[in-house]
Amino acid sequence: MTLHFPPFKIKTYNTLSNIGLEKFPSQRYEIGPGIEYPDAILLRSHDLHDVAIPESVKAVGRAGTGVNNIPVAEYSKRGIPVFNAPGANANAVTELAIAGLLLAARNIPDAWYFTKKLEGDGDELEALVEHGKKRFSGFELAGKTLGVVGLGAIGVKVSNAATALGLKVVGFDPQMTVESAWKLSADAIPAGSLDELLSRADFVSLHVPLNEHTRQLINEARIAKMKPRATLLNFSRAAIVDEAAVIDALESSKLHAYVSDFPSRALLNHARTIVLPHLGASTAEAEDNCAAMVSQQVRDFLENGNIRRSVNFPDVNLPRGEGLRLAIANENIPSMVSQMTAALAENGLNIVNILNKSRGDYAYTLIDINAQIPPPVLARLSSIHGVLSVRIV
Repeated sequence: MTLHFPPFKIKTYNTLSNIGLEKFPSQRYEIGPGIEYPDAILLRSHDLHDVAIPESVKAVGRAGTGVNNIPVAEYSKRGIPVFNAPGANANAVTELAIAGLLLAARNIPDAWYFTKKLEGDGDELEALVEHGKKRFSGFELAGKTLGVVGLGAIGVKVSNAATALGLKVVGFDPQMTVESAWKLSADAIPAGSLDELLSRADFVSLHVPLNEHTRQLINEARIAKMKPRATLLNFSRAAIVDEAAVIDALESSKLHAYVSDFPSRALLNHARTIVLPHLGASTAEAEDNCAAMVSQQVRDFLENGNIRRSVNFPDVNLPRGEGLRLAIANENIPSMVSQMTAALAENGLNIVNILNKSRGDYAYTLIDINAQIPPPVLARLSSIHGVLSVRIV
C-alpha cells in the first residue's frame, strides 16, 4: 500500500532559522505566518496564552527549551503534543554562563566602564589606569567551588567546562537522566540536597526549567544557607529566584554579585548586578540547532505519528511499515487500549503493530493496520471516553 502524504500547513510565529524550515519539503508543506487552519505551529518567544487554538492544529513546536509562553495544559487536553528542543542551545548557554563567572570574578563590567571613560593620553592615561585599577581587583576561579543546580544538557556542559577551568564542581538534580550522568565529568561531586550544595559553593549557577516546583527556588531562606560573598548566576528564568531577596542579599554583602540574563529595573539600578539582555541562546548556531531539531520532530509527528521530545506526551517511536497508522492521544486511565482494539476488531480490522506509552495524566498509542479504515471506525474510536484525538497517519 503506497502512502501519500497530504500537503501540511505550518503557521510560524517569530522569525525562524531557514536551516530548520528547510527540513520541511516544499512539495509537501506550506509554511508562513499567514497560514490559516494550520496542522502545526512553530514559534520561538511568541506568547500563545491568549491565542485561540485552531481546530486543525495537531502539534506545536517551540524552537528553544522553555515553554512558558505556551499554554501546555490547554493543548494537552486537546491531545496536541508540544515539542521543544532541549540541548540544542546548550553550547551557547554554557559559554555565556562561563563568561558570567569570569565577569563577576574579575569585576570586568565595572573595569571596562571605568576604562572607556578615561581621558588623556600617554603618561597621563597610564597614571589614571594605575591609580584606578586597584578598585577592580578580583579573584581567580581555579580552586573555587561551583554549584550547578540542574544537570540536564546545559548543566552538564557547564559542570564539565568549569572542571576544565580548575573549579571544583558540586551538582544537584534529583531527576538527572542516565544520559546526562554518562556525560558528566567524574570529577563533579553530587550533593545530597540543594541546601547542601548552597552551603558549599562559591558560585551557584541555575539551570532548571521554570515550573511550580522551581518558582522562587532561590529565596530568602535558601540565600541564608549560601556561603558569605557567594556569586549567583541565573541563565534559566527570572522567576527561578526571588529578586527582592537577591537584592537584599547584595545590599547586606551576603552575595558578592548576581549575574542574570533577565533584566528588570531593580536589577539594572543595582551596582553589584551584571544583567544581560537574554542572550542565552542568541547565537546563530543555537538558533539553527533549535529550529532544525524541532522541525524534524514536528515533521516526524505529522508524517509518521512518532513523538520525540514532547513536554506533555510520552516518547513513542514505532518504525513505519506498510499500511495505515492510527495515532491516538488519550487520558491515562484504565482499559483504554482494550477499548481501542475492541473497536477495531468489531469492524474486522487486524492490528499489524501497536505501541502504547503513558506519561503522567496522558497516554499515546500508535496502531498499524494493513487495510483501509472506514470513517465510522474513527468515529467509534473518538467516542471512547478519555480519547482526546484520533487521526490517520
